[in-house]
Amino acid sequence: MSAVAADVGAENRGVSAGIRALSPGRRSWLRFKSDRRGYYSLIILAALFVASLFAEVLSNDKPLVVRYEGQFYFPLVKSYPERTFGGDFNTPTDYLDPYIADRLSAGDNWAIYPLNRYRFDTLNYFAPSPNPAAPSRENWLGTDDRGRDVLARLLYGFRISLLFGLALTAIGMTIGILTGSMQGYLGGRTDLWFQRFIEIWGSMPELYLLIIFASLFEPSLTLLLILLSLFGWMGLSDYVRAEFLRNRNLEYVTAARALGLSGPQIMWRHLLPNSLTPVIAFLPFRMSGAILALTSLDFLGLGVPPSTPSLGELLSQGKANLDAWWISLSTFVVLVGTLMLLIFIGEALRTAMDTRRG
Repeated sequence: MSAVAADVGAENRGVSAGIRALSPGRRSWLRFKSDRRGYYSLIILAALFVASLFAEVLSNDKPLVVRYEGQFYFPLVKSYPERTFGGDFNTPTDYLDPYIADRLSAGDNWAIYPLNRYRFDTLNYFAPSPNPAAPSRENWLGTDDRGRDVLARLLYGFRISLLFGLALTAIGMTIGILTGSMQGYLGGRTDLWFQRFIEIWGSMPELYLLIIFASLFEPSLTLLLILLSLFGWMGLSDYVRAEFLRNRNLEYVTAARALGLSGPQIMWRHLLPNSLTPVIAFLPFRMSGAILALTSLDFLGLGVPPSTPSLGELLSQGKANLDAWWISLSTFVVLVGTLMLLIFIGEALRTAMDTRRG
């Protein structure tokens, strides 16, 4: 028994020594992977995001490749007039036209279509059912009240929401880190005056400002990104400021000053890497907040232009067409699913950044 216990103890000491030999980043990654829910949520969300980046290939009203009368055409890259495929006009080809579809499938002609044969702004003038139409073989998730495919608008809207959330989170993180680090490291009057500025700036009515600017300028994603970035950095700045205030008088910072390092060098090389734990842990939650903000503003009509695919615009259509249940249900599933994945990833990141865990 003593020999077995000795072997087990030696094995445990070997495992502990191996874990201690790992870098802090590697240990954090292993803690993140140990949270299976967050780890698989990251894989699922990353796969969906990558798929949405190829939305034009997956969902489009133009064929990917066409072979017509011995020649190859690529409508996804170049626009061809209708006469190219035996039509009567020089207008751009409508590949949903039954006549064009018959021409492309006659004889040795063929065409390769995307999985979903509709773009986010495609109007199917040859649909057999009135709009909004229920889910069918032609439109897997139905159409909205203007005849546009709901699946295509969800795919394109999901991409816009994630890209907008990433951009707003990145801008807010950059400004928040810069302002919080300056406050925390310099302290004194700099910290005092900046805190008063944040209190005044944070008390401004953000929604009213959005309404005013929406009436003055043409709505766009760029304008919305700028307006929300003006207020989205303050919460993160407080966390960075607190970490810098806590760490600036520790021994390693004092030693760095004694070695002659400048203030920016100390902030960049020593304080910032040791102050990023709350920043990284809160990133998924801030991104979910950005997606919710975009969806809410689009639902109220204060966000992107009406022609832009948006989850908020689909929710607004669902509210206006209560009998078309497929619009609200599919949009709700996509929105809630995205937010749940982000929350699970945030919880796993918070676990990974907790150095008290093994």
